[in-house]
Amino acid sequence: QGGNNAGHTVVVDGKEYDFHLFPSGIINQKAISFIGNGVVIHLPGLFEEAEKNEKKGLKDWEKRLIISDRAHIVFDFHQAVDGLQEVQRQAQEGKNIGTTKKGIGPTYSSKAARTGLRICDLLSDFDEFSSRFKNLAQQYKSMFPTLEIDIEGQLKKLKGYAEKIRPMVRDGVYFMYEALHGSPKKILVEGANAALLDIDFGTYPFVTSSNCTVGGVCTGLGVPPQHVGDVYGVVKAYTTRVGIGAFPTEQINEIGDLLQSRGHEWGVTTGRKRRCGWLDLVILKYAHMINGFTALALTKLDILDVLDEIKIGVAYKLGGKRIPYFP
Repeated sequence: QGGNNAGHTVVVDGKEYDFHLFPSGIINQKAISFIGNGVVIHLPGLFEEAEKNEKKGLKDWEKRLIISDRAHIVFDFHQAVDGLQEVQRQAQEGKNIGTTKKGIGPTYSSKAARTGLRICDLLSDFDEFSSRFKNLAQQYKSMFPTLEIDIEGQLKKLKGYAEKIRPMVRDGVYFMYEALHGSPKKILVEGANAALLDIDFGTYPFVTSSNCTVGGVCTGLGVPPQHVGDVYGVVKAYTTRVGIGAFPTEQINEIGDLLQSRGHEWGVTTGRKRRCGWLDLVILKYAHMINGFTALALTKLDILDVLDEIKIGVAYKLGGKRIPYFP
């Protein structure tokens, strides 16, 4: 799920890669990487990312990448609309959500409104695709009168991308079925975004537009629940957040600054400083209630090395009483 709003910095053998749409496993020459149907794909973003990582030594990625034919496409106008909506929110409510302006929300909106276009649409009848693209563009233009869309220019580019990705596209459901039932394989699913950004379970409305909890494995890949084995929760030894939203253990002081600078806490996608604070166990337990972690990968413990004392958030109080849940 998600799109190039997520960012993962991956360091292997001293080389640093920035991934947004690529699964991190793309570095592994022996692994096949698969982008599932739950992901929304901005094609220019995908090729830009490929180019950047090729310069860092990533080779033959197109031989190892498979894309689901059911994944929805993020168009440039979705990204423009994302920016316009943020400006509107700021004007109307005095605050915005702090989106990455990558068009993720508008694309999932199109998907839910059943006006979205998928990879399979792009690769089949291009005339049919073009007319649906034009209709969608017109809808957005009527909602946002200042929006400018170069329809013909974008269609021309999309046609070029279609031919570039055609060899990589497969029926994702059948691909996963074969992976699960064919010769034994190790299958690792990588999630994008954090549990507290989940559209259902996160700190709504300061969330992303998809399910970044474990259920996304079933809906975003077409994998039946009984095939989900181990669930690894990835958690830092302190808490961070990019953008706006509730953050009870946040340290707006020298501790927060220390965590931010020592931990290199910048949003990979936005370049924004991450807000930092003590580890919040209430959030961690809540994430565990939803995901059922079989193990935790605790990262960045060494960032706390210079502190004499470490604090941890252990409970929330509501009206003076401790509560056992995340409100």
